[in-house]
Amino acid sequence: MTDLYESQRAMRNMRKAAMQRGVIALLDIGTSKIACLVLRFDSPGGTEGEGSLAGHAAARVIGAATTRSRGVRFGEIDAMAETERAIRTAVQAAQKMANTRVDHVIACFSGAQPRSYGIEGAIELQGDQVSESDVGRVLAACDMPPIGHGREVLHAQPVNFALDHRSGLSDPRGHAGARLAVDMHLLTVDDTAIQNLIYCIRRCDLELAGIASSAYVSGISSLVEDEQELGAACIDMGGGATGVSIFMKKHMIYGDAVRLGGDHVTRDIAAGLQVPMAVAERIKTFHGGVHATGMDDREMIELGGDSGDWEKDRRQISRAELIGIMRPRVEEILEDVRAILDAAEFEHLPSQQIVLTGGASQIPGLDGLAARILGQNVRLGRPMRVQGLPQAATGAGFSSVVGLALFAAHPQDEWWDFEIPAETMGGRSIRRAIRWFRDNW
Repeated sequence: MTDLYESQRAMRNMRKAAMQRGVIALLDIGTSKIACLVLRFDSPGGTEGEGSLAGHAAARVIGAATTRSRGVRFGEIDAMAETERAIRTAVQAAQKMANTRVDHVIACFSGAQPRSYGIEGAIELQGDQVSESDVGRVLAACDMPPIGHGREVLHAQPVNFALDHRSGLSDPRGHAGARLAVDMHLLTVDDTAIQNLIYCIRRCDLELAGIASSAYVSGISSLVEDEQELGAACIDMGGGATGVSIFMKKHMIYGDAVRLGGDHVTRDIAAGLQVPMAVAERIKTFHGGVHATGMDDREMIELGGDSGDWEKDRRQISRAELIGIMRPRVEEILEDVRAILDAAEFEHLPSQQIVLTGGASQIPGLDGLAARILGQNVRLGRPMRVQGLPQAATGAGFSSVVGLALFAAHPQDEWWDFEIPAETMGGRSIRRAIRWFRDNW
């Protein structure tokens, strides 16, 4: 745990240094595409303060590029050399557009089997007011849950402070009181996925200045402020995985992922119609859907192809048949998401807004199907606009990388942003993890 804490602190310091130099790259390493934005900070050193990127206060996009992803499965790096080539292609194209060289990147990814824990800690204050060191001490007082061998903490955020009998404080520093308590959310991931990502970025001659969960940063960019405050779930439907993040009081309080996404729908079409993946992707994009009407029986789709078999290449199917292939897989993904929301006790939150985003969320009729399976409050989400973002990068498929821009410019406080007393690091007794929001909201 100490090693992880130090490595995260080192990445945070590296990010601050890159921001002071004025430029940093953002990389979304997905299963179907790799997206890169180059972010310029107009007021170096002032980016950690108030204001928001959405308000164009501190940063703007000066370069953007995407390339087809290679070597990534289920949101995790599978073939190192192929992923390295794809990352280099995206970063070089974004640098060329930005007309500047970038050495530091912040990356996000969707796989690695995320798991959430709620933990709590409490201390007696040494003075009359809460100091920075008191916050560090109360974070160190949290009992580490048994996260298991081969797991690392990716995010460790204090989501609620209580001072004496006052709960719901987002920042207790400077407040008067005698006893400080904290509720924290930990998101853990598979250690090897993180190590592979770090290794791949270094092979590209880049320094990793931060790392984030795609589900988390998609929620930052796709949920409006009221949704983040009152309770909402962001469902980030990517190519190889579907991320789920639940927000409350402007913090992520739960994160998980389903190892299914839009690529699995494409594979079903390819297998069902016996066409290549590229043809299946085209058919899905231009003709796909999940809700068939009487008209769809009469709408015929030319499959096309270049197999050399004239009869096979001239085949036609009805749109209703295509929907019949796509719908079961989409239903399976949504049912798995429903199980995650039930496990997180999502129904106990004051608001149960659900926002669908990610490239696979653009299947026509998906919002109606999701409303039937997940609950009535469903809407489609696109990333909030940031300054300089090209029109091509404003769609739902870019929620993660745009969220990374917000994450970079205005990071929420995490465990490693405070001086943790060395003698308490990793020395707490293990206790059953609690889901704090079930008891506190």
